[in-house]
Amino acid sequence: MWLIASSIFAVVMGVSVIMIRLKAAKKPTSVKKIILPPIFMSTGSLMYLFPQFRITPMEMMESIMLGMLCSIILIKTSRFEIRDNEIYLKRSKAFVYILVTLLIVRLIVKAILSTTIHVGQLSGMFFLLAFSMIVPWRIAMYIQYKKMLNQLNDGPIQTNSL
Repeated sequence: MWLIASSIFAVVMGVSVIMIRLKAAKKPTSVKKIILPPIFMSTGSLMYLFPQFRITPMEMMESIMLGMLCSIILIKTSRFEIRDNEIYLKRSKAFVYILVTLLIVRLIVKAILSTTIHVGQLSGMFFLLAFSMIVPWRIAMYIQYKKMLNQLNDGPIQTNSL
């Protein structure tokens, strides 16, 4: 029962993330829009206060490593562009497919692992995996955004001084 409910919740959240991401590409981005999602997500770590969500050090290591590995895909498909003197997240055609694929893989792995790992622990592992995927991605986005911002700020100053 919990496996089905959490899988449905994962699908709803996945679709929500895709919709939010597609809308976000239509508006200029900012440091807040890059940094706040992982900060908001970090509140989910309160789940570890409850024993059923706690994971072993080995499960923690596996989740973090897999999350960081998956973040590489997100980092490679996230690019910014300057339009109308503002910085926009460039819409990647591959991004939606990548998120859907990650969601499907997550659901399959969850179904397989739920036979040997308690659903609470599994939730703790997948939360840590997602957090370990989002943090490096957002750090990379922040660095890229700052470079674009410097390029945007330096561009007009150099042309005006000539």
